[in-house]
This record gives sequence, structure tokens and C-alpha cells, in this order.
Amino acid sequence: MHQSRAARLLQPATFGIIPVFSNGDFFVYQLLRPLLFSLPAESSHYLSLRTLKLGYKLGLTGKPLALPGQPAKVMGLTFPNPVGLAAGLDKNGEFIDALAALGFGFIEIGTITPRPQPGNPVPRLFRLPGAQAIINRMGFNNHGLDYLLGQLEKAQFRREYQGILGINIGKNFDTPVTRAADDYVAGLQRVYTDASYITINISSPNTPGLRSLQYGDELQTLLSTLKQEQARLADQHGHYVPLAVKVAPDLEDSDIADMAKIFLETGIDGLIATNTTLDKTAVASLAHGQEQGGLSGQPLTTRATTVIRAFHAALGDTIPIIGVGGIMNPQDAQEKRDAGASLVQLYSGLVYTGPGLVHACVQALR
Repeated sequence: MHQSRAARLLQPATFGIIPVFSNGDFFVYQLLRPLLFSLPAESSHYLSLRTLKLGYKLGLTGKPLALPGQPAKVMGLTFPNPVGLAAGLDKNGEFIDALAALGFGFIEIGTITPRPQPGNPVPRLFRLPGAQAIINRMGFNNHGLDYLLGQLEKAQFRREYQGILGINIGKNFDTPVTRAADDYVAGLQRVYTDASYITINISSPNTPGLRSLQYGDELQTLLSTLKQEQARLADQHGHYVPLAVKVAPDLEDSDIADMAKIFLETGIDGLIATNTTLDKTAVASLAHGQEQGGLSGQPLTTRATTVIRAFHAALGDTIPIIGVGGIMNPQDAQEKRDAGASLVQLYSGLVYTGPGLVHACVQALR
């Protein structure tokens, strides 16, 4: 059912840093974006999410249902459309229903760690409008597993609407890398019955030592441990929850080949490519371009697609890929599908384009 322009204007939502509209009114978004961009990035992020949640509670944004699109069967799950929300926007699962009402085919929340942690000192989130980019060094700031599970009890998206919910897990910053598996196992155990799939985040650049888990024996040991625990939990609960691994874009060809071999040997269920990049060459001359942290947005577009293509060449159709990184328009989404991604995820593109990007990508991928 088409809504009037006035109705759309009553439906503000937020995607970290920006207001959006459930029906994707690009014109209104472009008018309001400068106002939102005048606020500190992280403050605007939370203000926007709370506004979205209020709009949802008032019944202004509809039900948490996916836009009709081309269904995709991936990791044994049937996704109503192939366009999802990437992890990082809703770390604590506080806004699941409100975000789902924007039409995503699936929602991924987190990264969540076993214990609460504040993350890195502020400021830690920076917009680079000249490059349609974002730099963040959030550092897995979150309220911990106990809080997340409490939020999941309130969410209707998965329980009542059978929505597909990914939960992204990580390790606490003060857990030694040598004990990282303990944190991942704890996360896997606690969220297993609430997740449609679980993502193992070993690629954030903002937790010291975390990316070392992507390589060699460390990767083999971690994934073998988690796959064993997954099998035990599947027997215990009587259903199988897929495990995906999220990788960095800053990989050499030899790294990709080695990692793909381990993914195949351990039987991981899915791959999410990619996380943010440490390569800031494209933004070095811009304000905030020298900030520490991971870079996302348009400068990541080509590199993320290249990594997807390389992993798909190594994995074939054995392990499906969820493509994420610099999807700023429907063409970027299609290019990731052409490179071998079965599904795509959005985040930074929403900041610069608005939620109309969800609808546009769903339509393009039909």
C-alpha cells in the first residue's frame, strides 16, 4: 500500500548517525542530513536509534517484516530477501524490531562479548563526507551477554515474525588471545537458542591482537573448537544453528588461500566478507582521515568485492558468502552478488544514502 508524503514524513528512523524514512524518501533525507551531520557522530547515532524505536512503538513504521524480494536459501536458512543489516549498528539488540520494520531480509546484531565493556575512549566515530566514508574505533563497546539475552526476550522479530537474526560474537578486550576460544565458546553457548545464525568476529581492527586469530594454527584451533561445541549444542537442543566467520579486507592472496582451506577443512557454514579496512590511503588528505580505527564506506567498495571474488574462487559454492563493505548503491550490491556473494549487508551506505537503499537493493537483486 502506498503511503502519502505526509505519512512518510512522520516516520523518522535512524541508521547510526542519520535519520531515515521507512519508504526511502531520498529528497527529505538529503534535506535533513546536514542537520544530523552537524551533531557529534556517536551522539547522533544513539539519538537516531531512539527516535526510530519511538516511531516503531507509536506504530509509525509498520511491522518488523521483510520487503518482498527474491528469496535466497543460504546456510540452510531461507532469507525472504537477500539484503541484510550488518553488525555494529545495534550492538546490544535494543532496536531489532524497529530496524527490521525497514524491510531488511535479515538483521545481524552485536558484536557482543561475554562481559560488558565500555570500548575505546571517545571520540571514536568519525564521518568523512568527502569520501562517503566512516572511521570507527569503537572497540566492541557493549553491555554483555546477560543484557543482550534480556533484550532478545522482548524482541518480536524472531519470536513472533520468524525473522532471521544473526548474532555476532567476539572476545573481551582483556581476554588474552591465547584464551580467546573461551570467550567465543561462552558466546556460542549463551546465544545458540536465540540466533538464526552466529557470526564469529575475528576481524575487527579495534581489539588488540584479534586479527591474529584469522591465520594458521590459531584459526584452525578456534574454528575446530567452535565446530565441536556447535555439534554438541545441536544435539542438546535438537536443531542446528549455522556458524559464519567475518574476515578482514586487508588480506593477501596467500592469506585468502590458506584461510579458505581451513574453512573447508573445519566445515564452517558461511563467510562474511568483509569488515573495515586499516588502509586509509584514499582518505589521508581529508579531515579525520588520519584517525585510528577501521575505515568503511565508499573507499572499501572495490577491495571488499575483490576479496569476495577471491574467496568465492577458492570456496566455490561449498561455503556461501555474505558480502558487505562499501555498498553505497544498488550497483555495488549487484557487483558483490556477481563476485560470488549469496547475500549482502548494508551499513555505511545507509548513512550517506538513507534507508531507501534497502528497497533499491532489494529491487535490484530481484
